[in-house]
Amino acid sequence: MIPEPAERVAARTFPVAELRRRLAARPEADWLRNLRGSALASVEAKGLPTRRDEAWKYTDVGALGVAAYGAAEAPVGTPPAIKSLTETLQLVLVNGFLVTPGPEVLPAGVSISRLDASISAELVQARLGGVLSPEGKPFVALNTASFAEGVVVRIAAGTDVETPIELISLGLPGGEPVAFHPRCLVVVEAGATATLIERHCGKGRYFSNGVVEVALADHATLRHYTLQDEAADAVHVGTLGIALGKESRYEGVVVHVGARLARHEVHAGIDGDRASFSLDGAYLGSAQQHIDNTTWVTHRAVGGNSRQVFKGVLDEQAKGIFQGKVLVERDAQKTDAHQLSKALLLSDRAEMDGKPELEIYADDVKCGHGCTVGDIDEKALFYLRARGIDEETARALLIEAFLAEVMEQIAVGPVREAFAAVVGQRLGGAHLIRRTDDHW
Repeated sequence: MIPEPAERVAARTFPVAELRRRLAARPEADWLRNLRGSALASVEAKGLPTRRDEAWKYTDVGALGVAAYGAAEAPVGTPPAIKSLTETLQLVLVNGFLVTPGPEVLPAGVSISRLDASISAELVQARLGGVLSPEGKPFVALNTASFAEGVVVRIAAGTDVETPIELISLGLPGGEPVAFHPRCLVVVEAGATATLIERHCGKGRYFSNGVVEVALADHATLRHYTLQDEAADAVHVGTLGIALGKESRYEGVVVHVGARLARHEVHAGIDGDRASFSLDGAYLGSAQQHIDNTTWVTHRAVGGNSRQVFKGVLDEQAKGIFQGKVLVERDAQKTDAHQLSKALLLSDRAEMDGKPELEIYADDVKCGHGCTVGDIDEKALFYLRARGIDEETARALLIEAFLAEVMEQIAVGPVREAFAAVVGQRLGGAHLIRRTDDHW
């Protein structure tokens, strides 16, 4: 194998000495210091992944030089007002620091606390880094070693929370580009139900490397809707880990419209019998945007169900990736698992790479996957044109209809309408509108 040039290696290597200095200056519990130390050792040993790593074959984050970005400092002054999508319990992180910790009075059964260097709560100690281990996950390791603050959300057993919890991560670097690492731990206890909205936006040039861990106890339900609407020059890496207990249910939708480069990575463990996991995704890319959706779903229990549907629209020189692996272990009999990736290419320079995988060791299962790439259906376009609709409007209507299956999976009406409006704003007839950074 040809060795990588020294300058490329240097671009992937983080300033570990500076990270160690920052960690040494933080007052924190021994368990957290040990967790960080292990993650930092992994960062030091491996640096950023390269395209030689199979999981990163199609996405080269290191080539953008994010390892050289300075660490974000705590923001000063009044945080900007951000319009909520609907009536929510809103939490705002600016450059990875929690500036709006939510309302003083919370619904019964809901607790929200700050996740910072000094925390030693038993709940956090038992869960942080347990749902999503840093081992073998370079950006999770970097986040674990580097996060300054974050959020812990706990939904007590038997609680049905009607008001969505909205977590907003805002990038505001100011002058030089910065890197920050938002962290969130969500614990939904037995029989509880909640809705989490996650939004990523900002202005300028920055690297957002967020991690969300979700622990669902037996019979718990979480509806989780993510809107990635980062600044045009931003690099976004988001990693989600989910542990599902017996007969628990996770319903997720992720929509990508922003960032120069974005990767959304999901690790779902179906650990309890008859648990259900669904994840739908929609993404719009134009210019030279790069949007990567990578998922790992592991079935370990009897009667588990998983469903994934991702739909993308790519224009100009945009590139999309879908990598989805479903592993069915030997004891996971009666598993029902399906994944599907569909993409529309509106330009002959756009590119889509799809790699769905099934690895099955049980013999009583129903599993399948599919991947299609194509252009707009000319017959459908002709049908609309024949009824007096101009070509640009007709193409936009067909694209919105193509993405409608994903939008319909958002069970909360106002959130569904808000996400659909963002998608609609990005569509400008035959081509996608290049986004701006003043939308929020």
